[in-house]
Amino acid sequence: MNNLRRLDLNLLVTLDVLLSEHNVTRAAQRLNFSQPSVSVHLARLRDIFGDPLLLPGPRGMRPTARADELREPLRQALDALERAVSPASPFDPAEASHTWRVAAADYGESTIVLPALIGLRSAAPGARLAVLELVPSRIARQAEQGEIDLAFHTSEGAPSGLRRRALFTERYVLAGRAGHPRLKRRPTLSQFCELDHVVVSTDGGGFSGITDEVLSEAGLTRRVVLSVPHFLFMMSVLASTDLVAMVPSRLVRDTSVLRVVEPPVDVPRYEMAMLWHERSHRDPAHQWLREYIADSV
Repeated sequence: MNNLRRLDLNLLVTLDVLLSEHNVTRAAQRLNFSQPSVSVHLARLRDIFGDPLLLPGPRGMRPTARADELREPLRQALDALERAVSPASPFDPAEASHTWRVAAADYGESTIVLPALIGLRSAAPGARLAVLELVPSRIARQAEQGEIDLAFHTSEGAPSGLRRRALFTERYVLAGRAGHPRLKRRPTLSQFCELDHVVVSTDGGGFSGITDEVLSEAGLTRRVVLSVPHFLFMMSVLASTDLVAMVPSRLVRDTSVLRVVEPPVDVPRYEMAMLWHERSHRDPAHQWLREYIADSV
């Protein structure tokens, strides 16, 4: 470690060239240094390593045993350093073998990951994608530690300190089974409140949401009879019972088993965003993935 503190990169580069050329004059020409400068470098290297390194010979200079030991490790180290400080090469998805990890709730899986998946497999066939369960309280730490590349979350309530890109704005619609007798037309506000509703409760077992907050401001309540943790189960419930739900419109825009109508209550829209950490912001592969997903939704 003491020797390492005494070294600088120029000395190592000079040694690498000297071990290749075995000649101070030729080494100086390759390095674009003066011959005295190379000689000074060599003197410092001899002092640091406690070895002559290169000795005069009949055809230039010949390396000592210590210099021969240094040759290959030094070349490998300088090659690795050159790769590390070189500009990032353009990302080619067709040749990529990355494993990307994204965190999403089932809503994000259906509305963001799934639309991107087919094209992603075609554009980057050698890459892999892992979809992790979204736990909002863990997003910032997971992103900082490189455990996830992206997270999909509403802009409101997203953890601070992360990069963010809005993907789309979502609105709510009223949905029930295709033959639901009370959804043949848009219900009145009174009829809406009398229907049996199901809600998705991400915090576990809750029976109210943003719709209930809006109704409460008008002095109204609706009848919520079922609370479920995931949208996937809710969709099955709607298709097989007479329960109804206020559903994000993107979840039901391509389904034929549900009847979708405009609700009689004006519920605020929300923005879905893609989140990532500063550590990966400039990575070419990460930039490509972000652009691809943003273009797919």
